[in-house]
Amino acid sequence: MQISTESHVYLSLHIGGRTIPFITDSVIGIFIVTAAIVIFAVLSTRKLNKVPKGLQKAAEYLVEFINNLLKSSIHDHYKAFSTYICTFLLFIGFADILSIFNFIPTGHFLANVFNNPSLEHFELPIEPPTKNFNVTLALALTTIVFVIVAEFRFKGFKGWLKGFYKPNPIYGFVRILDYFIRPLSLCLRLFGNILGGFIAVSLAYTALPIIFPIIVNMYFDLFDGLLQAYVFVFLTVMYLSEAVEVPEEVN
Repeated sequence: MQISTESHVYLSLHIGGRTIPFITDSVIGIFIVTAAIVIFAVLSTRKLNKVPKGLQKAAEYLVEFINNLLKSSIHDHYKAFSTYICTFLLFIGFADILSIFNFIPTGHFLANVFNNPSLEHFELPIEPPTKNFNVTLALALTTIVFVIVAEFRFKGFKGWLKGFYKPNPIYGFVRILDYFIRPLSLCLRLFGNILGGFIAVSLAYTALPIIFPIIVNMYFDLFDGLLQAYVFVFLTVMYLSEAVEVPEEVN
């Protein structure tokens, strides 16, 4: 099945003579990912057993993985961030690999099967919302705001302010740049890797025999997608570890 890299708009709003996309493939992807996380959370905690198995075991392994990652960087304060980090890992992970479930037939396939030309234009692709720059930007901005709030919580206003002129006043300029560079880096890294993988898969479906696109699809949609989710979360944990580290003179 050929995959298009173009954004699909299913519903638009017309306001002041301007057309604003309202329901796009990214919005549908976010709804699907959110529903998948809710279903996973409900099913994995519905009947808890002392000896975990099935989805409960997967959920407990995920929580333990996140807690260990946080403990290694944030130590005693890890519980304050485990829910946020776990949710982000699930959301970005599901979002990155979403197109691996892109098994809905194209309109061309349905038109040939049912001999109905009216089905030719039917198209409902399941595409990763993280290939949309606006989605990755929202994730990155949410993360940097969360880091700033954590810094205020653990260092206080005085400790946060000291970070702009200690150990050297010129460091304040670096801190200000950090507030812009960090979210931009998070955003572009995730967006570029997912979009690049999506383009590679699209080209593979166009130019290669069917078996090779399937291999390429599995690599970029599964392995690389989960890797990028981990990288995003790992960098977030590094930023949080700096935010909660209280210098001795602030204590």
